[in-house]
Amino acid sequence: MAQVMPDLRRLLDGDTAPDGLAESDLLELYRRMMLLRTYDERSVVYHRQGRIGTYAIFWNHEAIQAGATFALTDRDWIFPSYRESAIGLVRGMPVETVLQWWRGHPSGWWNPADWNLASICVPIATHVPHAAGLAWGKKLRGEDVVAMAFFGDGATSEGSFHEGINFAAVMNAPAVFVCNNNGWAISTPLEAQTRAESLADKAVGYGIPGVRVDGLDVLAVYDAAREAVERARSGGGPTFIEAVHYRAAPHATADDPRAYIDMARVEEERGRECLGQYEAFLRRTGVLTDEIAAAMRSEAEDAMRAGIAAAEAEPPADESLLFDHAYVEPPPGLRNA
Repeated sequence: MAQVMPDLRRLLDGDTAPDGLAESDLLELYRRMMLLRTYDERSVVYHRQGRIGTYAIFWNHEAIQAGATFALTDRDWIFPSYRESAIGLVRGMPVETVLQWWRGHPSGWWNPADWNLASICVPIATHVPHAAGLAWGKKLRGEDVVAMAFFGDGATSEGSFHEGINFAAVMNAPAVFVCNNNGWAISTPLEAQTRAESLADKAVGYGIPGVRVDGLDVLAVYDAAREAVERARSGGGPTFIEAVHYRAAPHATADDPRAYIDMARVEEERGRECLGQYEAFLRRTGVLTDEIAAAMRSEAEDAMRAGIAAAEAEPPADESLLFDHAYVEPPPGLRNA
């Protein structure tokens, strides 16, 4: 029986953390959010310096990425879209690996089985069936594995979204589908995507639970993901989580949102950014000190500096890879290149 929960779940306004989170867990969440934030901010700078290519910004999405994945174990699988390009950092993936992916260098390719992390998916929603299929396959093998897929609100208009979630529901696959609803699919607003009152309402059509959370509240995201993961792991099937917020940065470095977005709303939302909200909670509850915050910020900055140095130290890519893996014979336009 589908259970849609239309109310937006929020926990940061209180003074208590969800059950099961120790003080060390709360600080680890903060460390991961700080690492993701630093990666994103530095990547925008690297793009402007010509050191990486076009980059999909995820500033203010860190609560969704860190909160949802914190509910997983290392044996579980993550299926990211391009908006979650750096999500491997929460599992210890080297910074330079992700940077090299954006630089188009082969050293940015990784074996998904090494990290239980699928390749970054750029086509919209095509990884949703992949997550459903892996979850079903692990279930058939009797393996205790949950698959978690991330995608944006625009993905819910794609056929792959329907096929993947419907398949997972029918097969009762252990999967969690996390929709990052930031209100925009590049320049297409949410109201042009759907007539549903909420994206979580779509879960009704698949007979699975739909949950809405404040996407800027890392504890609310974690709490919803923990429930969904436990449900999946116990044989209860998939869950759809809609993490609601408003995009406070451009879609990508090639985008100028001033042509279509409410910039006054953007400035308002930037004042509510997720890392600052969580930091305020941690300080209010006596968990975070200036010394701890400074140490974690310094650690993240050091990781980025070391990562870009390691990435740029790689030799140029071997051009023969194009012909080993893409072409049998060089096309005419490449024969004399």
